[in-house]
Amino acid sequence: MEKILIGKIVNAVGLKGEVRVYNYSDSVEIYENTESIYVEDTLMKIKSVRTQKNMVVLGLDGISDRNEAEKAKGSELFVTDADLPELPEGEYYVRDLIGMEVLLEDGSHLGTMTDVIQNSAQDIFELETDEGKQVLIPRVPDFVLNIDAKAGKITVRLIEGMLDL
Repeated sequence: MEKILIGKIVNAVGLKGEVRVYNYSDSVEIYENTESIYVEDTLMKIKSVRTQKNMVVLGLDGISDRNEAEKAKGSELFVTDADLPELPEGEYYVRDLIGMEVLLEDGSHLGTMTDVIQNSAQDIFELETDEGKQVLIPRVPDFVLNIDAKAGKITVRLIEGMLDL
């Protein structure tokens, strides 16, 4: 069973033991649709989920007052593979993309996917070439031609100079 990091407790909320969570996932649904969550290595049942100022606020079994919530500050939150929702066609979890082989449109090997940067208008694929060079490719149809998750391959088109950056 693999644990997937989805958030971090950043503060206590109120007096009843609720915790404020910095959410690493795209939505609150992962918390709403999961019965239990790992707080570091301890499995805890989720009693309540709400949002407050774009932050997730959780009530957890085992944290019943502000003192216990304060002690949990800094703890990372995890779910298991089974807790992850099915994604629509054409969408992928970052963890599934990392390690995929990246090919040029002529079928030649370019490198291996190492990360996905998600803090811009579109995702940016980060890959490492066989020569150890880091290349950044925006995930737009002009550059990312195909993602074949079953084969573990991503086909890309580069423009002149893209490898020189």
